[in-house]
Amino acid sequence: MSRTSRPRVFLTHGPDALANYYGARALAALEALAEVHRLSEEVAWTPQTLAQAAAGCQVIVSDRRADAGAELFARTPELVAFCRCAVDIRNVDVAAASAQGILVTQASAGFMTSVAEWVLGVMIDASRGISAAVHAYRNGELPAPRMGRELRGATLGLIGYGQIGRTLADIAGPLGLRVLVADPHVVVPPGPVRQVTLAQLLAEADHVVCLARASPETENLIDAAALARMKPTACFINAARGDLVDEAALLAALDTGTIAAAALDVGRAPDQMPSPALARHPRVIATPHIGGLTPPAIEHQSMETVRQVQEILQGRAPIGAVNAAQAGRLHRQAAPSTTAAR
Repeated sequence: MSRTSRPRVFLTHGPDALANYYGARALAALEALAEVHRLSEEVAWTPQTLAQAAAGCQVIVSDRRADAGAELFARTPELVAFCRCAVDIRNVDVAAASAQGILVTQASAGFMTSVAEWVLGVMIDASRGISAAVHAYRNGELPAPRMGRELRGATLGLIGYGQIGRTLADIAGPLGLRVLVADPHVVVPPGPVRQVTLAQLLAEADHVVCLARASPETENLIDAAALARMKPTACFINAARGDLVDEAALLAALDTGTIAAAALDVGRAPDQMPSPALARHPRVIATPHIGGLTPPAIEHQSMETVRQVQEILQGRAPIGAVNAAQAGRLHRQAAPSTTAAR
């Protein structure tokens, strides 16, 4: 990197993504560190278009829609680091970046409260028919009063007990919910939260919340067999990833009354959105992937990328680096600084 010119950073966020997923404060902080390049329109980034737009930049800060495939890293000889403004780095070919000596970073989770509150909101909605009544009134119809269910005394089943699951359990306990957890990767300590098998959780829970990590092993974790184990009065809630659900099986379960309802913030549609065929179903509450979309949650991750860029420009691997040992370009960048300090 030249000592006489400012470092160059490319921000993939278009206007909408910038406002909703990065923010003015983070952008100002990034601009204080480097010459920030971005486009004034929304772009569906491919490796080819992103390589062309980010030519000459030392760092790319990426939103979730950018396709960071192998060709991107092969075509960006000056790129030192690719910073993903989220925990999920499935859009990044880390092996290809490592082969080129390019550092990849991810942000830590800052959306635990936001997503947990979204789950709580749709649990109340599904239990009381709120969205259905609002929809009827707005269409000039008079909704029939329907008997609701209280959360107090109901059973909440958490598939996955990471940071969001633990936050949700902490909220659910004081509300009088019984909390069950199925997660083969953790051991739940003795207490009010009880660890059970997935089969037992599906059979007992009134609200089944999917918070598992998406991986080849969890693809279609919620399939026809899993849905058949649930109570006919139960609500399935997905706040994780669409890959975890067999959508045809879920649609069939809703059509046949195998389960009572579903609430979806994610799905297999583009940009991790709920699929239209499910989102328009009368037994579904669907939102456009907004579970983590609150100012504190978004600013946590965007400001973390600013701190990461600051470290990278100093030739250091920041917290959040996933392939520091393979980041040869970062190590070469750091070498002149050591010499100059002598």
